[in-house]
Amino acid sequence: MNVTPSNDTAPLIRIDLPALIRLQADARALRLPGSRPVAVRKAGAARSTQKGRGMAFAEVRQYHPGDDIRSIDWRVTARRQTPHTKLYEEERERPLLLICDLGDSLYFGSQGAYKRVRAAQTAGLIAWLGLFAGDQVGGIVFSDHAYEVLRPARRRKAVVRLLDSLVRRQDDHRGDATVDASRRGAGLDEALREARRIAHTGSRVFIISDFINLTPETPGLIAQLARHNTLSALRIVDPLEQHLPDRGRFAIAGPEGPLWFDAGNANFRKAFEAKVAEHEYQVERCFSKAGVGVSSIYTGQQPAQALKTILGPRGRLG
Repeated sequence: MNVTPSNDTAPLIRIDLPALIRLQADARALRLPGSRPVAVRKAGAARSTQKGRGMAFAEVRQYHPGDDIRSIDWRVTARRQTPHTKLYEEERERPLLLICDLGDSLYFGSQGAYKRVRAAQTAGLIAWLGLFAGDQVGGIVFSDHAYEVLRPARRRKAVVRLLDSLVRRQDDHRGDATVDASRRGAGLDEALREARRIAHTGSRVFIISDFINLTPETPGLIAQLARHNTLSALRIVDPLEQHLPDRGRFAIAGPEGPLWFDAGNANFRKAFEAKVAEHEYQVERCFSKAGVGVSSIYTGQQPAQALKTILGPRGRLG
């Protein structure tokens, strides 16, 4: 049997630029955690809770008992003949870097949309969230064959460039003649290395992938990137990757045509369940070592719905 959603609608296999631009409407109903400045201004050289983010000067006011004497502004104090202290607040602007996987393993979907479509939609939605929060937005969009780097910038044009890259990189599947030959051999590890090179200390980094192609090097690259930045991992999952149909034959569409399987074959089910368990373990192990949480977004979900659940009432991701 063909695996299709319950409403018998075929999965959405690709996304276009107008659809990604329309996601800004969904973004206005959400907020990106950790992107706004603290409401309370502080006197003195207080530390920011964000990795690598400092305190920016806000204003000078009259000294209050309990203020750090090291924050006294002696020039203003001398001019006004009363002690005045400098106030600081956390830096308002924070670079946001999206690492989005559109590799061959995401060229698949049994419900709602292909994984690559959900990955692109998730990246697009977070990009709009970052822009509306006043952050610099950039990304690394990659496949198994090529990647594109877009440095963070605080402009709508930067977000649109990122969205355009998400649309174009959908065609980087096997056998596509348009793939940039100079960028062949790309993948998650290469994207992580590139992220280390361009990410400013204290950046917010979202990694969007199915994490099918982890290598022995991946945990170390994740740990290095997490050391000076705040990482969130968003795993794109199709339900069929975790639970087989109860019985019958089914087909999975892929870049080289449909593949048929027999869900009633006991040996196949056993091998499948072992593979799923091993992959779950490898993903958890890869990110837990770096203290990074992994949240799942399913192809049957709309990204806005999924992110609203992940953010939660306190607006914390991961």
